[in-house]
Amino acid sequence: MENPKRRKKTARFAEIAELAGVSVATVDRVLNERDTASVKTREKVVQAARQLGIPRVLPDTRHGLVHIDIVLPDNPSPFFQRLNLAMQRGVAMLDKRLVVHRVTTPEEDEAALVRAIGPRRYPRQALIVSAPDTPAVRQALQAARARGEHVAMVVTNVAGVPQADYVGIDNHAAGRTAGYLLGRLCHRAGRVLILSSRLDYLGHIERSGGCREVLAARFPHLRCDGDVAETHDDPDRCYLALKKALQGRGDVVGLYNTGAGSPGIHAALQRFAQDKVCWVTHEISDDHRQYLQQGALDVVIDQDPDTQAIRALQHTLAALGMAPQAPTPDSAGEFRLYFAENMGRRPYLA
Repeated sequence: MENPKRRKKTARFAEIAELAGVSVATVDRVLNERDTASVKTREKVVQAARQLGIPRVLPDTRHGLVHIDIVLPDNPSPFFQRLNLAMQRGVAMLDKRLVVHRVTTPEEDEAALVRAIGPRRYPRQALIVSAPDTPAVRQALQAARARGEHVAMVVTNVAGVPQADYVGIDNHAAGRTAGYLLGRLCHRAGRVLILSSRLDYLGHIERSGGCREVLAARFPHLRCDGDVAETHDDPDRCYLALKKALQGRGDVVGLYNTGAGSPGIHAALQRFAQDKVCWVTHEISDDHRQYLQQGALDVVIDQDPDTQAIRALQHTLAALGMAPQAPTPDSAGEFRLYFAENMGRRPYLA
């Protein structure tokens, strides 16, 4: 009696053969790496199998080294330090044929970032990048895709880049969650101040917008200040922005910081806040654990940079045909809420 598994396997091979325009025997030789087929035929078979979603590790049709660039900003915040560490750990486990070039660009130097995204001296096959959504950066990423390079955006997205992956949380949903939490926690009527790292990063724009939407729709006793203060994750800028708000009309009851720079926020609250200011921010870093424990900080929304790093590498390898198909790239990662009661004790950069 014929083995059902063998019959199912033969049926799938027939589908691949039909799509690739080759024989079933050729498919069997290529996928089981017993082939003498040409490189072009191998690529056709593997591409057909990938298109059909065949659940198996497919042979590598490439020869020689595969170059991948990881381009991240020179941002000293705990989040980007941890993302860098996670990328290092992930890269250490990759196939030796993969050559990963880790590139760090100054946070404020758009020209350096555009150069890093641009053509390289080596044949780059893929690019993992965290970047602001500006016309120059968008054009550089579009050019990379036009050269046939796979692009994966991590942490924050850039609009208008065709067939690029985004690996990160739903930042708009995170902002809406922050607004909901502030609406529930702030019992006094008054103003909510929003501090944002960069106004040219789509992730921060989405967080701020989501927070505003929920407050306006569901919590009429709270109103947002007209402008979002841009802090560039700098504690001094955070301190001055909050000081100005608290010394103004004096009715600040809530605060949402979409980025880093929290030591400045904590110092300003300690010095200038007359009453409790409900504070929601991102990432369960060591300073945020301390502020939660003290009661100065109320809730942390954490996006787990370790998982983002692994997913970015998975999507990139899958796109290059060097790993099984990764989870759907447009399915945003989950974020977690931390309070003083569940914040844990593990050091953030351990």
